[in-house]
Parts: sequence; structure tokens; C-alpha cells
Amino acid sequence: MKRNQLLFALAGVLIFGMTVYAHHSIGATYDSSKEVKLVGKIVEFNYRNPHAFVHVEAPDKAGKMQRWAVEWGGAGALGQQGVTRTTLKAGDEVIITGNPARSSDGEVLRVKMNTLFRKRDGFGWGTKPGEVVD
Repeated sequence: MKRNQLLFALAGVLIFGMTVYAHHSIGATYDSSKEVKLVGKIVEFNYRNPHAFVHVEAPDKAGKMQRWAVEWGGAGALGQQGVTRTTLKAGDEVIITGNPARSSDGEVLRVKMNTLFRKRDGFGWGTKPGEVVD
């Protein structure tokens, strides 16, 4: 009986360990020593787990429009902060700050969300609970 319990516990640890291992490290994916500011329009909002994504078209330094994938928290955590699947819509003009993806060529247009501000109504989301962004 104890042997079966031990094998069951070991199987649980292995399965849980694989789940934890599969999740990426924010520090390994994004460069927290740098921050970018995107001023543009939302193209798409994917409200899902494990992470929501906001896709934004914003001009680069030369004025050429670029599509950025902005990684946010999961739907469960965002929901507790008042963000729902209908909070953001395509066409919303936003200002987003975030940490850029680490990339050897600098061509990866991906950011970890730090703050979001919607111009239309002043909706803001910040890096700390209750933080208002203006």
C-alpha cells in the first residue's frame, strides 16, 4: 500500500514539474533594463490564458507602421483587475510602455506590458494594483 502511495506521489511530482518547466521565464524572454513606448492603434486583443496579447500597430522611428505583439497577464488575473474580453477593441488608440523581447537581431517586435493608456476615455492599467496611468 505504501509503495502505491509513493509511486502515485512521484507521478504527481513529475507531472507538476513538467508544467512548471514549460512556463517561460519573463527575465529570459524580455529585457527589463530597457523600455519602449508604443503609440498606436489596437489591431487585435486576445484575452486568454496563460497570457493575453494586445496586437498594436505603431510607427517606428522612420514612421513605418510596425505590428507589435504585447504580452500581458492571464485572463484570470486581468479579470480580477477589472479587465475583460471587451475592455479593449480593435481601433482603440493606446499608449503602451513595456520591456522589449531579448533578440539577437533586434527584429522581434514583442513587448511585455508595463502600462497601458487608452486615449478615448482615459482608461489606464499600470504595473501596480490600483496604479493609474496618465
